Amino acid sequence: MELNARSITSEPAPPTNNTEEEKMEVASELNSPTMHSGNSGFIERGIKTMLSFRKSRQSLSIEKGKEGTGTWKRKLSWRFSKSSEENETTICNGVEVISEKIEAESIQGKPLSVMEIHELVQKRQLLEAFASIKYLEDELIAERDAEKYKDNPQEFVRKYKDVDLLYNSITNMIQSIVLETLEHPTVEDTMLTSLVTLIAREEAAHPNTGISVHSGSDLFGIPRKWREEWMAAVNESTRKRIQRVPMPSKEEMSSWLVLHLDLLQKHLREDLLKIKLSVKKCYPEEYQVCDTYVEAFHKAIASHLEDLSQRPLEFNELYTLLDWVANTYRSELFLGHPDLKPEVKTENLTLLLTPAHWDKLKNDYIASAKGKIKSYFGNILRLEVTEKWEKEVHPEVKENFYHSSLSFDIQTIIAEHMKISGEISRSLEMKMLELCLAELYEFMPRFGEEFVVWSTAQNSPLFAPYFAAYINSFHDLTSGLETAFKVNTEELQKISSALTRNFTNIFWNKLRTKAQPLFKKILTKDWILATEKLDSLVLAVSQFSKHLQHMREPMGQELLRNIHKYVVREYITQVIKPRRKMNAETRQQVSEKMNREARILNNTLIDQGSDSDWLLPAIHHIANIIGEKKKDEIKEYVKELCQDYPDIRKEHVLAVLALRGLGRTRRAAIFRQVCHRLESPDGGDGSALFAEIDAPVIISCF
Repeated sequence: MELNARSITSEPAPPTNNTEEEKMEVASELNSPTMHSGNSGFIERGIKTMLSFRKSRQSLSIEKGKEGTGTWKRKLSWRFSKSSEENETTICNGVEVISEKIEAESIQGKPLSVMEIHELVQKRQLLEAFASIKYLEDELIAERDAEKYKDNPQEFVRKYKDVDLLYNSITNMIQSIVLETLEHPTVEDTMLTSLVTLIAREEAAHPNTGISVHSGSDLFGIPRKWREEWMAAVNESTRKRIQRVPMPSKEEMSSWLVLHLDLLQKHLREDLLKIKLSVKKCYPEEYQVCDTYVEAFHKAIASHLEDLSQRPLEFNELYTLLDWVANTYRSELFLGHPDLKPEVKTENLTLLLTPAHWDKLKNDYIASAKGKIKSYFGNILRLEVTEKWEKEVHPEVKENFYHSSLSFDIQTIIAEHMKISGEISRSLEMKMLELCLAELYEFMPRFGEEFVVWSTAQNSPLFAPYFAAYINSFHDLTSGLETAFKVNTEELQKISSALTRNFTNIFWNKLRTKAQPLFKKILTKDWILATEKLDSLVLAVSQFSKHLQHMREPMGQELLRNIHKYVVREYITQVIKPRRKMNAETRQQVSEKMNREARILNNTLIDQGSDSDWLLPAIHHIANIIGEKKKDEIKEYVKELCQDYPDIRKEHVLAVLALRGLGRTRRAAIFRQVCHRLESPDGGDGSALFAEIDAPVIISCF
């Protein structure tokens, strides 16, 4: 600040009133009924302050004939009062301090120079400094109105700048005092009390007339708005307090934001407690100190969070920020802490973040979660490949079903992310569910592709157990999402159905690859001579069929029925192929072996859970026809075959009779006598067997 040092005459100042007399006079003024309610210590401080005021506002005079010499000398007339002529009362800490309206006094002396007033400001003797500045301002206004500076406007401008700079120095000191309020360990009650008194005196000295003033000397006599400066200083103080809260870098600590917000809570809660217990009592009720500081902190925190959100935050950091705003800020962990009640109120605070900024933060969170969820699902697939398929770990059996953690892991990921998102807002919870489902719909086909690649490349005996376990998981996943998350699973069911079809096709391809070469050996020479046993065929089929009893209904039972039909159908297909004629002894051996193998195959599949007992007689009927010696009995077996399997066609019957060794005429006669009433190849109870068997072409004509 540039100040024009005033020259002061070397004349000694006249002696002031006797100190003891002043003390008695001030004591008399303070010895009112109102002051009796205060404590003695506060009264003593009031006496000292009043004496200081008295000394500083002594009436000085300007020596006549010496105007314009650079020395301001005038009797000071102090009028620290409002429009009323009554005494002014300031309340601080429950004690009333009476500031009496001082009438004009004619105490001769020298006015303080600009530098001396400036020194008072620097010493924070603001009340004395304000009194001197106000006197200079009033004097200069009077001189201007008297056109004293008509011929010397530069002198007026110089004096005007002095007054303005002095006022500004007090403004700066007000800001410093407020800024230091929360910085110091203890609160300087007297300083804050004087500050309030200063603001009140300035407002009384410069009443707000509502006149708009622009610049220059017209600024004289207008309100300095120190209460607004106090408010601005409070805002600046809170901003700086928040900026000084330690913040480790992400490189130093992965949980840097959690630590920073914890420190922010701790430091600000301490500040608010200090305001409640120590600062508040130094201000009149009209200042609403607690509300003012809370609002200032609120705005400063909002600005700080906005700055934080502009950083490239990761998923966990975005969640930390959202959760802190939604759940911590107004809770008992921070502004709602019991120690701060009832002075600190949160119900009237505006939104910490604007709706647009809040939505952006949530959208950033969802966008970041997309990669996180994709990564989690990717980890599920990676663990299936490396920890199960490659190591060939057999699936667990729970409640007699093959179990895969696939469904549980997926639902856990969805549930956890919905839970934490729901703690922030319902809308965010729904957005998270939508995101998880979208990622799930992308993951499932990818999982299916990986399983197909593995199962195609590997001839692992664990394919069927994995196949059953994953089909079970698809069922559990669909059911779980419907029940726990109230999700429309139509899209998921489409994806699961497609995967089930793909897996089932692989299942059948593997089964056929194992079993078909063994079926082709039926009725060969080695088979007839019993060097080829049924064990290999039963083992090949059981490698797939036995696992279906651990698959959930209806898929498991349906597949087992189809395997049962496949076995019987392929067995008959091999039997009725055109072959060389067999003698009676060979036909008897073939019949016996077929009956024996039919029992083994059927019993195996029934034991594994098949309910297709309607298939049991098929091979037995054919075996009996082949081995029957009496031709009349053959008709009865053919009749039973046609009755049990109405879908049988003429070609099938003729092929069986040819295997028995009957001639063409006999075969035709038996068919006409026994099966001529067959209405359609697909008649009967709806179960088709022979309709799926290709009849040999060689016997299709007579």
